[in-house]
Amino acid sequence: MPITTEVLVVGLGAMGSCTLAALARRGIKAIGIDRFTPPHTEGSSHGASRIIREAYYEDPIYVPLVRDAYAEWARLAAESGRTLFHQTGGLCYGSPEGALVHGALASARVHDVAHELLDAREIQRRFPAHRLPDGFVGVLETRAGWLDPEQCLTAALEVATRHGATVRTRETMLAWEPNANGVRVTTDGATYEAAHVIISAGMWMGDLVPSLAAHLTVHRNVLYWLAGVRPLFDAARFPVFLGELAPDLLWYGFPDVGAGVKVAMHHHGPTCTPATVDRTVHEAELAAMRARLMQWLPTANGPLQRTVVCTYTNTPDGHFVIDTHPASDRCWIVSPCSGHGFKFASAIGARIAARVSGDASASLPGRFRLSRLERI
Repeated sequence: MPITTEVLVVGLGAMGSCTLAALARRGIKAIGIDRFTPPHTEGSSHGASRIIREAYYEDPIYVPLVRDAYAEWARLAAESGRTLFHQTGGLCYGSPEGALVHGALASARVHDVAHELLDAREIQRRFPAHRLPDGFVGVLETRAGWLDPEQCLTAALEVATRHGATVRTRETMLAWEPNANGVRVTTDGATYEAAHVIISAGMWMGDLVPSLAAHLTVHRNVLYWLAGVRPLFDAARFPVFLGELAPDLLWYGFPDVGAGVKVAMHHHGPTCTPATVDRTVHEAELAAMRARLMQWLPTANGPLQRTVVCTYTNTPDGHFVIDTHPASDRCWIVSPCSGHGFKFASAIGARIAARVSGDASASLPGRFRLSRLERI
């Protein structure tokens, strides 16, 4: 016999776990499944830290959403008793004409985000670990910081189950189809009849929604932790940062909060599939990162502490896909997020739960609609 539920959430990474918690808070009968046991290191929602920032260079449309996300993360922290957000301030730097600085300033000015515009000399005076060329500038915002992804997922799943949701792990979705009552989903362990299904499966989206596959590219990304010179990288002295080293070449980093200074490239890794992700970090990759550190952040170039591989699932324009499926408005696609979605998961989960419950006022940016991909 099929298992019946109001909502089935497929994939319990950031988007799925937050959506499940938001559904359960509303008293909606919901089941969440994941092919692994979250939090885990097989997808995108791991790595001990994720930046949250408000002067959003990608597009000003994200600023109201991230403001909601701050409030929702605070709510989840209060409900779970876990510390999820750490405020350090945030620095975006690069050429004044570059996409990063130009975009961050645009969002800050449109939405009155508190910020300072600093030249390279002032950046190095305040944050002496950085080595920036003359002519670079930085946008410094005080509210930015980092979220702990493992703690966020754990908190969301705890809240979800406390409010009555069911979590089923080590279960893989095989197929779905609309029917008269909503959606029928088949997994390797059960069949479900649900009024709604929410597919938030990250790099597995192309497998589960084949019509989306041609529009998605998965990139492998390596995270590095190194022993930097203390106290230059203490959280009180070193804000999270995003730097545009050259056009279309971005990296980011975090203070040392116990495991070393964390750095990584942004949208820079090789393409892969879920079956071909290379989980080994190679010496040539480490050497390339060390070369960048020597130029831009030399006092962070200490002994290697740890490396982890994660993935970005990208759309052609870098924006999210949050929309119903053309074949059924009972099927929600809540992913992919192009490598910058974690910070928004709490707000998006709340809005999806509202929409599923019939609240049409819970809006999402039109930029996230699936139909736009056909025009790219």
